[in-house]
Amino acid sequence: MRREGDELHGHAEIVPEMFVPGTTILRLSILATWTDLICGLTVSSMLAPRVPVTIELDTHLYREPRDCTSVTAVGRMLKAGTSIAVVTVDLCADGEPLGVGTASFMAAPDATLTLPASATNLSERYPRVRPRLAQPFAERAGCERREPGVAVLSRTEGGMNSSNTINGGLIALVAEEAVLSAAPGTTLSSLAMRYLRPVRLGPAVGTAIVRGDVGHVEVRDAGSDDRLAVAATTRQFARAQE
Repeated sequence: MRREGDELHGHAEIVPEMFVPGTTILRLSILATWTDLICGLTVSSMLAPRVPVTIELDTHLYREPRDCTSVTAVGRMLKAGTSIAVVTVDLCADGEPLGVGTASFMAAPDATLTLPASATNLSERYPRVRPRLAQPFAERAGCERREPGVAVLSRTEGGMNSSNTINGGLIALVAEEAVLSAAPGTTLSSLAMRYLRPVRLGPAVGTAIVRGDVGHVEVRDAGSDDRLAVAATTRQFARAQE
């Protein structure tokens, strides 16, 4: 990632471990996670030293991301208010428009949580050499399908954010897995998430009800009396055929 004026530009190479299992279609949850990351970095300099907290995150695709080899993303601020910041991201795959994402943020209510100085300095954080993803994304993140319509995301060291709660972008994965387990053979074209509270203890348990091509998902914090953390709505492409 790099700054270009008021924009934040990102680039990623796609590997098979990023695909929806059994297809060559890039997971929407990965695009949502990248959207959350780029949007969060965009607002960090505005909210620093306070930690930004995601309020809403949505990602919508114009077409299936099938057989793509790279993705680029351009993030720009839509609104920089005194309490709420909104960022949009334009997504392209192999040079062609793929979709759009938007996220809104506020400063974490706990004022004792602060960002390190390096959090707003991209020259210190990016670019840097990262190992290639060697496991399927869900396996690497610790997300499993428990039964049709139910998926579980474990609380892991690598999946935490600056507030020491489960990363908001990764919660897109448990929502996606819940829907895909309820509607085998489909992939997601749209995902909209509303964050009601952080998942502090975990695991995060996503439960999906799918009717037609629309899914409704509730993600709860199993370690905190099953409190509702995220409400999500999804839409699917037609059943994937390889």
